[in-house]
Amino acid sequence: MTSAIVRGNRQRRLAKLAAAASISLAAMAWPTIAQAQDVEDVAATGADADSAGDIIVTGSRISRKDADSVGVLLTITSDDIARSGTSSIGDLLQKIPSAGVSLNSNGTQGTSYGASSINLRYLGGAEGSGNRVLVLVDGHRWVDGVGQRGFRDFVDLNTLPQGMIDGIEVLKDGASAIYGADAIAGVVNIKTVQPFDGLRGSVRAGVTSRGDGAEVGGMLTFGKTWDRASVILSGSYFKSRPIRTDARDLTTLTLVPQTAVGTNPNGLFILPGLASNAYFGTAAGFASSANPIIMNNGATIGAGNLADNAFHVGALPGDAYNTQAQGIYSTGPSERYGVYGRFDYELTEDATIKIEGVYNRRKSNQLFSPVLLDVGGSAGTVRGFAIPNNQAFNPFGTANGVPAANAIGFAANSAWRIRKVMSDVGNRNNGQDVETFRVSVGVDGILPIMGGEWRWDVFGSYSKNSIHTIAENGINYDNLFLGLGSPATCAANAGCVPINLFAPMTAQQAAYIRFTTREYNRTELYNAAFNVTGNLFDLPAGPVALAVGYEYRQNRGFDAPDPIVNAPPIYLNASLYTKTTGQTRTATAGSYDLHEAYGELNVPIFKDQPFAQSLDVSLAARYSDYSTVGSKTTLKAGIGYRPVEDILFRGTYSQGFRAPSILELYQGARQTSFQGTDPCNGGAAANPGRPGCAGVPAGYNQANFNLNGLIPGVISGNTGLKPETADTFSAGVAISPRAIRGLSLTVDYYKIKIKNAIASQSATQIMQLCSLRGDVFCDLVSRDAGTGAILELLQGAQNLNAIETDGVDATLRYDFNTGIGRFTTMVDASYLNSFRTTSPNPAGGDPIVDERAGKGDQPRSTYPRWKGQASLGWIGDTVDMTLRARYIGPTTDVVNAVKDARTRSIIYTDAEIGFSINDDAARFNLGINNLFDKQPPASYANAPINYDIYTYDARGRFFYARFSVKM
Repeated sequence: MTSAIVRGNRQRRLAKLAAAASISLAAMAWPTIAQAQDVEDVAATGADADSAGDIIVTGSRISRKDADSVGVLLTITSDDIARSGTSSIGDLLQKIPSAGVSLNSNGTQGTSYGASSINLRYLGGAEGSGNRVLVLVDGHRWVDGVGQRGFRDFVDLNTLPQGMIDGIEVLKDGASAIYGADAIAGVVNIKTVQPFDGLRGSVRAGVTSRGDGAEVGGMLTFGKTWDRASVILSGSYFKSRPIRTDARDLTTLTLVPQTAVGTNPNGLFILPGLASNAYFGTAAGFASSANPIIMNNGATIGAGNLADNAFHVGALPGDAYNTQAQGIYSTGPSERYGVYGRFDYELTEDATIKIEGVYNRRKSNQLFSPVLLDVGGSAGTVRGFAIPNNQAFNPFGTANGVPAANAIGFAANSAWRIRKVMSDVGNRNNGQDVETFRVSVGVDGILPIMGGEWRWDVFGSYSKNSIHTIAENGINYDNLFLGLGSPATCAANAGCVPINLFAPMTAQQAAYIRFTTREYNRTELYNAAFNVTGNLFDLPAGPVALAVGYEYRQNRGFDAPDPIVNAPPIYLNASLYTKTTGQTRTATAGSYDLHEAYGELNVPIFKDQPFAQSLDVSLAARYSDYSTVGSKTTLKAGIGYRPVEDILFRGTYSQGFRAPSILELYQGARQTSFQGTDPCNGGAAANPGRPGCAGVPAGYNQANFNLNGLIPGVISGNTGLKPETADTFSAGVAISPRAIRGLSLTVDYYKIKIKNAIASQSATQIMQLCSLRGDVFCDLVSRDAGTGAILELLQGAQNLNAIETDGVDATLRYDFNTGIGRFTTMVDASYLNSFRTTSPNPAGGDPIVDERAGKGDQPRSTYPRWKGQASLGWIGDTVDMTLRARYIGPTTDVVNAVKDARTRSIIYTDAEIGFSINDDAARFNLGINNLFDKQPPASYANAPINYDIYTYDARGRFFYARFSVKM
């Protein structure tokens, strides 16, 4: 077990923090700036500003906030959420055009395992990760997620009960100087329900047009206020049903054609000694590596020299077998329920205490095809097995009536091989049981300082995520070894059951070799903060606002993998093979803590001048001292200039900083299966321009090895990682012409450069570099010398030279009233100009540059240049209607012989109608998502599921109804 609990000199830290606090300008004044800019918006909507320590969302109309903010900001209200047609905040946020590949409910071919993430600007450090986006709740941090194969280093949005959420703010700008590490790509701040009197409730149900993927959910929130106190209690529930891969044409069969006979439930057998066998009367080459045999469907194995009649030489297309159509999930089921409670009490006229508690539980599972067994003597993926000639179920042995002189056994040093889909054991089923707990206490108030009122707040919280996981219907290789081996040895081991791999197994046999992996991991967060904000003095253009503060945080992670999975096998070569089909990993425990001082200053330079309606400058700084990587100061500057009231020119420059997470530093080595296409398919002769394919035999096809062609690999942390830094620049214009009320246009350019970026090259990148360059580039890829199959691909976090991306966001809104009601329109688009990673060259020389913008030729890594969404709404007295459209642009695909090397664009269209009852005391909504039943564009790179599960939606047309009440 590794441990990373590093402590520095506390006095040294505190001295630095005191010095930093005296010269730094606390970051928390940024909300105050927004508040000052939007006083009219607040008054119009009745919104209340939170304490100065929170990220304050001052407007409740999404069309106004975008145009009034100096930064690139998106505000989503509770009404927006209710009318979004989504069932979770993860689904809602992932539709934002600036969102990249993010984890969602599509987990069968990926790594989400029931989790949900938000990955802005595609900057997540790993597949679907959101570790460069800071997720806050009322301005404070939320605990990191947990997963099926170890803890995570980003927030799982499915750990927040839906009933606690009142709105969301998305800052699409670097903000490390304001909110701390991780805010490189942006900030998502989730606003909780504020005190109210009454009862609010809603229920929602939906199902696809094919009758699967059903969802049901509901929320009930109670609020009560008194003279000096208030209480909120909320409960949430959500449940979804699965969608199977064989329920959609796109996901029923892999796009990669089957070019050789593969494994199936009847087995694929290479059995030396059967070819040209006089006793059995077999033909030359029968059951050889060139002509493996398969048991006939429904056949009964005859006794003696009739045994071979139950088998035939495998051939296509008759013996093709599709593992995708065996009841596995395209979208797995999930069930979540949570409770949220809040108590506010006015201690004095100038101080209020707030106590909050959250509990959330999620149960989810994913169903995979059965284990694709591949064992043998000196052949196969897992070697060292033996089937003696007197084993109970050897059809060519003495137990089946074959004379001893003619009986055939299969020794450990013989090149026999059996491949079989273990349907008798059952489909592999992964399950997760996640519990989230959080308790927080905050006190805020007002102090008279320097002739003005200064807001202060103190906050502390403890939160924990924990998960118990299972992986059912694996195989115990030790028990399989005993059940296939010597009858005497089996009899000498209590409980041993002889195993039949040549025909269907009995329930007793399946139970003996079946194995269930049971594991546990957790994350914890201790957080404390103190903030003070107010006005220093007045300038002719307005008050100079200042905030200073301090924050302490400790993150912990613990991972306890299954001890049996990680134990060495008793009978096989422990240096080569594992005890079970479960994926091993090293147990991990780690923690780090940090102290931070932060601040911000807002200076109004001009106001109501002939050349400037207003000019404001914001300056922010944050000093962070980590127990793992030392200290760092980050800065941010912003400017907002209004030549006239209708136009705002805005720009920001910010420095980002992200220390390596516990996961990236200390994650124990774990086995996994990568999705990707082996560029050496066909062998060396078919790939003469790829030196890394030298030695791979002709006819090699990855589909014939491992788990249906998946790439076996190992992922691990790296204690040598350095922190990454970033520079973010944004500049734009916001136009709100007074002559056309309700119209606003924002256009913003962004550019982000991350230096020493912490990331891992994808399995596809590693294989491509190995094949094209060979030599040291193949150090991460190990192949079987005889078959060419990849035995292990190593993938670890490393500091790349840089990640650079730039693009443009644009939003056009127009709301207007007519005699028949109010109309709302919106077009929101994002253009990705470049996304470039620069990696060290292991052979020396120039770095390796990979441009991803416009490409989709790697699994679950789609980078369209254009993404957008649009909506048209009509609001009448008692009826309203909304039409929504979401566009994902085209990308490249892997060059292949099945389809063109292009992934087409797609438009998803949604429609909803709502009915207001008794002035919105109750509402009833009917909607259709994906009105035209669009399926994702086919992607060869994402075979066998055939589409990028973290970018597209495969469920098709979805009908839903929602009813809500306010009392």
